[in-house]
Amino acid sequence: MSKYLLTTLMFIAILSCNTDTIEIAKPNIVWITSEDNSKHYLKLFDENGVATPNIESLADHGVVFSRAFSNAPVCSVARSAIISGCYGPRIAAQYHRKLEMVPMPDSIRMFPAYLREAGYYTTNNRKEDYNIIKGDAVWDASSKDASWRNRAAGQPFFHVFNIGISHESGLHFSTEQMDSHTPETGLNTFEVQPNHPQTKIFKYTNALYRDRIKAMDKQVGMALEALEKDGLMEDTFIFYYGDHGGVLPGSKGYLYETGLHVPLVVHVPEKYKHLVKMEIGSVFNGFVSFVDLAPTVLNLAGIEIPEGLDGKPFMGNTTNIVELNERDETFSYADRFDEKYDQVRAIRKGKFKYIRSYQPYNYDGLMNNYRYKQLAYQEWQTLYEKGELNKVQSTFFEDREPEMLFNIETDPFETKNLIGNPEYSKISKDMRQRLNNWVKEMPDLSFFPEHFLIENAIDNPTAFGRLYKTKIQKYIDVSNLCLSEFNDVKQELANSLHSEDPWERYWALITCSNFGEEAASLQSTIRTIASNDPENINRVRAAEFMGITKLENPSNIMSSALYNSEKPAEALLILNSIVLMQSTRHEYLFDLQLEKISKSVAEHPEILRRLEYLDVL
Repeated sequence: MSKYLLTTLMFIAILSCNTDTIEIAKPNIVWITSEDNSKHYLKLFDENGVATPNIESLADHGVVFSRAFSNAPVCSVARSAIISGCYGPRIAAQYHRKLEMVPMPDSIRMFPAYLREAGYYTTNNRKEDYNIIKGDAVWDASSKDASWRNRAAGQPFFHVFNIGISHESGLHFSTEQMDSHTPETGLNTFEVQPNHPQTKIFKYTNALYRDRIKAMDKQVGMALEALEKDGLMEDTFIFYYGDHGGVLPGSKGYLYETGLHVPLVVHVPEKYKHLVKMEIGSVFNGFVSFVDLAPTVLNLAGIEIPEGLDGKPFMGNTTNIVELNERDETFSYADRFDEKYDQVRAIRKGKFKYIRSYQPYNYDGLMNNYRYKQLAYQEWQTLYEKGELNKVQSTFFEDREPEMLFNIETDPFETKNLIGNPEYSKISKDMRQRLNNWVKEMPDLSFFPEHFLIENAIDNPTAFGRLYKTKIQKYIDVSNLCLSEFNDVKQELANSLHSEDPWERYWALITCSNFGEEAASLQSTIRTIASNDPENINRVRAAEFMGITKLENPSNIMSSALYNSEKPAEALLILNSIVLMQSTRHEYLFDLQLEKISKSVAEHPEILRRLEYLDVL
């Protein structure tokens, strides 16, 4: 065989090979993350937003994700889902601010550790804010000085830029500052959302926030300039996304679209476009959420995705465009935010959103000190107390329905609850079942009180969840009794009130509070629980029922329980009930005495927020 013929045959053989088998250098991956902004304020995603030319430039050779969601509407919980690829309530990372750090579940590691193991240089500049214990192998550098520039020659890298200028603290201005500063964004160049008062303060807050979005986009531009200067644009996937929803009142901390629906754009380098199944330059409408980010990065890097993650990749060789286009579902959760407790779960499927409030009497506007540093929050509450709001604007300060269903396409700010509309009964039933299956199968650890989890599950929350999965599913069933007619479930509820399991009693009491006066026939049992239940918090939950139904003033029982508590998480939950009972919804008076509160409780930072608000300090 001639040398020429041999060379030709070898060339033909190379051309006929599957390109997937050819070794290609691993791509660099960069995340540019901005704090506290939902998609509603960027014109790329919403006409009511402002232009963000630098973010828009990423879409020129990339993909815009029109249906991207945080799984939680607050920093630490959202970031815990991102770094772990796991739902917070399954791994006990669902509380903000954390009272205790939790370990990563089982044998899973934070995903940058897998990148490092595969040869990547991993850097984070600089916010972490996880509720999860970080291993030593996660970052090569995580600080304000962290940079890809310190990597070895030719080494691929994963880098995170964090931009904080859009954080909610930027809206903590005074009336004097408002009077002395005119925003760049005109106060009449956008629409104030319909559930907000149409006042000067709300317009000013909206305008100032949009200014912050513009400033954030300029910082995105600076990050892109640095990458371009180093000649990295053709080798690097660049993700831009908001770390959860925005911070106008009723957004951050709440499971509404303004708290969850985030902007996401991914720049795709030409040499790696084979790893992306979407058309370059397109808008992708399939659903993605934060638990999907970790497996997506691993997939782009060609790293095997470990078992045990809740998310699925949306880029990389293993993805299928048909399956990606069919994704139309995302789950979300809200529990404690700073000192304010709640327990809400939601599912968005297609254009419909179903929200399940397990303690709907903990109304949205219940005091949270940090939120109410905003003048807009303060004005909103004042106008409600004066009776100067319309029905839609007043909803924030009134008990929620246990179930809510919204058509996001026709009602983007979730103002019209469709749950009782016969036309939507089939959709309601389907969404209820889907969410119920999700919380049961995780299983959702929030069906135990936080202080109990700290005492019993903190070393291995996921193993604890597996061990007590049947019990958790029982508590979920008890909580769901409030979705039926009272007379149909009265006996079952009475049985749960007499259960030997304290947390079944706990959920039975909450369910009675959800029924309100309808459950008054069970008051004898509930009064007994209030007097002598072995669990401090159950006595409080019983008193809470009697306060909600006006059967008895709950102040003495709740105050005594607070004085008896030696556990900060338990005391914080008790204080949540005290603040609720003292609010304009119920107007009971409390005379708390600081010297009667355990020192270990009274000195806790989150407790201090409540005591400050209650004027106990």
